[in-house]
Amino acid sequence: MSQTFKVTVLPGDGIGPEVVEEALRVLKVVEELENVTFSFEYARIGGIAIDEDGTPLPQETLDKARRSDAVLLGAVGGPKWDNNPGHLRPETGLLGIRKELGLYANLRPAFMLDCMVEVSSLKEEVVKGVDLMVIRELTGGLYFGEKKRYQAEQGEVASDELIYHEYEIERIVRRAFEVARLRSKRLVSVDKANVLESSRLWRKVVDRLASEYPDVELRHQLVDSCAMELIRYPKQFDTIVTENMFGDILSDEASMLTGSIGMLPSASLADGNFGLYEPVHGSAPDIAGKGIANPTATILSAAMMLRYSFGLEKAANAIEAAVHKVLNSGVRTGDIAKNKEEAVGTKEMSAKIIEEVKQVYTKA
Repeated sequence: MSQTFKVTVLPGDGIGPEVVEEALRVLKVVEELENVTFSFEYARIGGIAIDEDGTPLPQETLDKARRSDAVLLGAVGGPKWDNNPGHLRPETGLLGIRKELGLYANLRPAFMLDCMVEVSSLKEEVVKGVDLMVIRELTGGLYFGEKKRYQAEQGEVASDELIYHEYEIERIVRRAFEVARLRSKRLVSVDKANVLESSRLWRKVVDRLASEYPDVELRHQLVDSCAMELIRYPKQFDTIVTENMFGDILSDEASMLTGSIGMLPSASLADGNFGLYEPVHGSAPDIAGKGIANPTATILSAAMMLRYSFGLEKAANAIEAAVHKVLNSGVRTGDIAKNKEEAVGTKEMSAKIIEEVKQVYTKA
């Protein structure tokens, strides 16, 4: 009797439904290869949920997610909702589901394949061989602090509160040390301890935990220095851990080392095996419905789901290897194609990957 995994599918907005559909096609192949069953249950989040349900995060969506073993998400947002008040912004739904499901650890890999070096805007000697992981604290800090706007005598005033509890820092840093152990055993903790009290607490907790991981080489780096070094010499980094806002910025910066944000997956993990998986890219409403979006990041996000939530390491490895083989063969979607006239569409790209997944898995 095959094992069944329950997956809540949140297609979202823009190109989200298109790229999620292709990831599900890949998972259907995994069902056959691994003799498992994926039970998909759809729900709404973001702009589509605002339009249909009057809120970016319906209670029904949360209920379905809590009943599942993992969540696969496409993308949220778009200019249609840009002028909405804060509680009716698509991104509020994304922040909300992270908080409600306890998804405190965001893992974003950034890697450069040799065949993709020409796509990067940086020199080959800078980006060739880059392979790093940014681990971002996801449910605390500035994004979740109290927000105020009010009129004062000298004009309008705005404030955002930045709060971190010691336990929030400890759990993300501990997760980062564990990930670093599985990689090259090098960890950089990024903060702004020369200015921010929250960063001084962050650094104190990191130093305390470091003694439990003597096999991991640790160093601290200020966020502005890290941002500069990611462009100057990115190969010095392996695993980076940082707080919410710094991680948001640095992970997007790191993604562009690879040439396209459309290539990179992410995992947002809670304690245990539960996680939400989504591509790093946005909803790209300008190309939605045209069949040209790059599905690679969402397919690789599904591979991360297989690894971190379901323990299907062989299938995850096969998907990643298949993506590499397809890219090495010269197949490209428009965002990464050197010759745009030779670019393939969304469905053709995933079909090529599926073909390779079957071959790679069988040979493994």
